Amino acid sequence: MTSQQPAPAEQWLDDHGTVLYRYALLRLRDSDQAEEAVQETLLAALQAWSRYSGNASVRTWLIGILKHKILDQFRREAREQGLPDPEATLPDDTDSPFNSREHWAPRLASWGDPEAALQDSQFWRILQECLDRLPPRLARLFVLREVHEDETKEICQELAISPTNLWTMLYRARMRLRQCLDTNWVG
Repeated sequence: MTSQQPAPAEQWLDDHGTVLYRYALLRLRDSDQAEEAVQETLLAALQAWSRYSGNASVRTWLIGILKHKILDQFRREAREQGLPDPEATLPDDTDSPFNSREHWAPRLASWGDPEAALQDSQFWRILQECLDRLPPRLARLFVLREVHEDETKEICQELAISPTNLWTMLYRARMRLRQCLDTNWVG
């Protein structure tokens, strides 16, 4: 029994390019950044080919490299961009979901059957529009944690933030998404 040899590097783009691009686009949410991440991945793979052990498929190996390139992009953006002023990101008192006694003021809208909503393409379109309205860092953290189900510890290590900071940002993202979905999907 002979083992199948991996495809030569010249075929990587044809064989795995679409999967790599979709993976990157889903996480980066920017087509130019996704293309750049895929290019960096293929270059890194060419440079590291001699260290490829064959324990995983070439696609799995390339996705592993891509994942690290995406995290490098997140770190680069975090270094280059200062955090927004926390006071500026708080909603106005008129938009606050709490009353003067700090209890929920508005009645939460009924979202119907959540399981059925997940099958609804309109829900996903509106969710994407709501994510696009979030500050990029909040949207990215929400997608990593809630959509891709990355572990808190992993996200915090890779983005050099504390768990408290992560949970605070996730809370803000969830509240803004809830408000946006209430307005644009439920309402």
